[in-house]
Amino acid sequence: MYPFFRMIKELVKYRKAAPLALDGVHVSHHRCMPWDIDMFLELNNGRTLTLYDLGRLPFAQRAGLFAALKSEKWGMTMAGATVRYRRRIRTFERFEMRSHMVCWDDRFIYIEQSMWLENGECANHIVYRAALTDRNGIVSPSRVAKVLGVDDTSPPIPAYIAKWIEAEDARPWPPMQDLTT
Repeated sequence: MYPFFRMIKELVKYRKAAPLALDGVHVSHHRCMPWDIDMFLELNNGRTLTLYDLGRLPFAQRAGLFAALKSEKWGMTMAGATVRYRRRIRTFERFEMRSHMVCWDDRFIYIEQSMWLENGECANHIVYRAALTDRNGIVSPSRVAKVLGVDDTSPPIPAYIAKWIEAEDARPWPPMQDLTT
């Protein structure tokens, strides 16, 4: 089940927090609960992706994106993700989540998030590409920047994100239907 109560708690907690620039970092603190774990008694990999919402949405709220979504009647969707898992997060373990926007291209906004253990180790790291949409499809990130009142020039795209974009562009879509041959 989606962690609605935890999400509401995070949005309420940060509703009056200082506004955040698009290149700012939203830091939040969480705990791995028993309903977040898998049969190995650690944070489930799928649940990790869900918990990243608990950082990404308050970041969007603080950066003014929610107001823009409402005024422009836009929607927001995830268009892809690449994730690395490196350390286990066990039941009741606390972790810090860091969320920030890295850059954008002509279609997508690239958001980086990570979970950090109390000992300073990074447990996992994800890069999302998000799209804002209206009834005509994807809204260009430069238009979003203008509505937010910021420079519409993207920060430089890091090499690892540029290579991911290239790999995604080379990936067949739709995927192969018949994998038996």
